[in-house]
Amino acid sequence: MSRFVETDEHYDPTTVWLHWITVALVIVLWGIGQTGDLFPRGPLRTGVWSTHVVLGFLTAFVIVTRVAWRAHFGRVLPPADSGTLYTIARLTHLALYILLGLVVVAGIIDASYRGFNIFGLWSVPQFGSGDTATRHSINEWHEFAANALVVVAGVHALAALGHQYVWRDHLLDRMRP
Repeated sequence: MSRFVETDEHYDPTTVWLHWITVALVIVLWGIGQTGDLFPRGPLRTGVWSTHVVLGFLTAFVIVTRVAWRAHFGRVLPPADSGTLYTIARLTHLALYILLGLVVVAGIIDASYRGFNIFGLWSVPQFGSGDTATRHSINEWHEFAANALVVVAGVHALAALGHQYVWRDHLLDRMRP
């Protein structure tokens, strides 16, 4: 028997799990992105970046699944706030989805532009000339979007914690597995 209670105040289990899987993937991917170049060149570093690319493709799949699930089956809850706070919440969610999409697309383009070899087993098909300046620019967009995503997600998390522990309106319960 599931602990999950289906009411108009809770998201459905699939939506909740897709949310938390996305959170975990973003944290791990951002951590690898920040530390991957600290490893000496060689198999370990290649393995770390291969893991980053594979998890990036998994994130793309999870995001597409999230959007499709929400569009067709997900529960739409009534707004927790009204007026300005509701508008801020909507804009924050929109920014999260845009940044998630931008990070994933820029990451896939980056891996494709360089023809990234994953664990020495398979190469992402190379599209582009491999020009260093262009690849650097694509990577800069990927990094910028990832850092912006972490900042916006941090604000989102702080707002959720504020609802739970300052305003005590139990908003966080909506996303509890």
